Amino acid sequence: MATQQPILPLSGLARCLIQDDVLGDQETQLAFEASIKQRVPFVQYLVSQGILSSAKIAASAAREFGAPLFDLDAFDTELIPSALVEDKLVRNHHILPLFKRGKRLFLGVSDPTNNRALAEISFHTGLAAEAVVVEEDKLGKAIDKILEAQESVMSELLDADLENLDFAPEEDEKKDTKDLDVGDAPVVRYVNKILLDAINGQVSDVHFEPYEYRFRIRYRHDGILKEVASPPNNIADRMVARLKVMSRMNIAERRVPQDGRIKMRLSKNRSIDFRVNTCPTLYGEKVVLRILDPASAQLGIEALGFDPDQEVAFMDAIKKPYGMILVTGPTGSGKTVTLYTALNLLNQPDVNISTVEDPVEIIVPGINQVNQNAKTGLTFATALRAFLRQDPDIIMVGEIRDLETAEIAVKAAQTGHLVLSTLHTNDAPQTLTRMANMGVPPFNIASSVLLIMAQRLARRLCGHCKVPDNVPNEALREEGFTEKDIKKGLIIYKAVGCNQCNDGYKGRTGIFQVMPVSEAMGRIIMEGGTSLDLTEQAEKENVATLRQSGLNKVKNGATSLEEINRVTKD
Repeated sequence: MATQQPILPLSGLARCLIQDDVLGDQETQLAFEASIKQRVPFVQYLVSQGILSSAKIAASAAREFGAPLFDLDAFDTELIPSALVEDKLVRNHHILPLFKRGKRLFLGVSDPTNNRALAEISFHTGLAAEAVVVEEDKLGKAIDKILEAQESVMSELLDADLENLDFAPEEDEKKDTKDLDVGDAPVVRYVNKILLDAINGQVSDVHFEPYEYRFRIRYRHDGILKEVASPPNNIADRMVARLKVMSRMNIAERRVPQDGRIKMRLSKNRSIDFRVNTCPTLYGEKVVLRILDPASAQLGIEALGFDPDQEVAFMDAIKKPYGMILVTGPTGSGKTVTLYTALNLLNQPDVNISTVEDPVEIIVPGINQVNQNAKTGLTFATALRAFLRQDPDIIMVGEIRDLETAEIAVKAAQTGHLVLSTLHTNDAPQTLTRMANMGVPPFNIASSVLLIMAQRLARRLCGHCKVPDNVPNEALREEGFTEKDIKKGLIIYKAVGCNQCNDGYKGRTGIFQVMPVSEAMGRIIMEGGTSLDLTEQAEKENVATLRQSGLNKVKNGATSLEEINRVTKD
């Protein structure tokens, strides 16, 4: 007696088609078993065999499972956020990311019962994945179109790899790097894709992070870090080695941090530099790439985000023939871009400009730029002394870190040179007392410093999706808005999120405290006044604090109160 084959339990979609009388009981069972045998998704099998049209399946699935039905013909595939989901997941699960709304990612699927796909996408993106039913044939064509386009771009990038990337390994590394390039072409492609996606997404930093059981890649976008990929842990070492080769580092050295640089040419007239640093951790080397785009310092003074009176004060200061301008703020607050915006305005054929930085981040033709190198004795102070013998007009010092550098910079500012530099303090008044604490005589500070500017970066609200925020008047008063603001019918906005932005924000704007050093402030400095005394005087002279400048941005609809609280509230 022949043994009877066990009947396979039907999927939710298969049962749905039977219940809707779209397909017969036996016909569904046979089709379902054939799809499993051929390892083809059930919906794909039905459509490819001509058993059912994709339109009928989609209509039935949407009706039964309460998922929205979407027509891909009416959708611009260029708007698809493909960078959010790895190509492998798109292909394996036969899904298509359609759009992002806040913390939700809507996925085009032909079978909304594929919970495993939704769960895996949700895990990899950190977003709540929601199914949108689309027709199978249209879905397949859209996936093929997008993946082919991405593969074409990556193939072109890979083919031009040695030309486009500033890649010239040392002689003793060539054997290792040759094996890596030839044998690990998928790793090469994947690393290139990560870098290209970062450039296209206007990312500032890329983090490659090894852990015990996983390898994580994160982008810093508009100041916020977000995970974008988690490639297999077993390729972590090969990816790090590839990055070290591209950065001209010693790939055999894994015990100490290393610094390097990558240059990627996007066209004949535009190239992007990556500043690369490795650091040994418990489970391997962490690599961080800072994206250095020279175009970011050529946007013009109006793009920085000054209030009108702040822009006037800043422009007046940089037009002075001598004196010192100091910019202060934490790492990543945009100090370098502000300084280079000023240098670009001052960069003329009849002006000699020299800079010393640790390291040079933005390369500008016409400016003499020096990398600080403490190992060889080329410190900020050493470079400054050399500059003073090089007939300079304008000097930029990456950071005043010690008394020696401060004294030489002050001397240069007093002897007919315009000096620009940075310090790490919380606001403008504290910068003057910080210099005094370093040991710079108060008279020298008062006679050399023209202007001090504290700054932060806040995310801009997306113009497509921002909506008014309903905040009680009492709460507005507590946040620092005046009665005059409230009586005028103050409207503030909040972030929502759409497929045009990143969680309701797109780009960043500067928040500034621009404080010209007046005669009254100079007297306070020479009399040994504290930062509190200087703060009171700045208030008398109507110098807006960082908080007040931020609230002005909220009133103008440029950003949200939540964002200003994040960057300015103690």
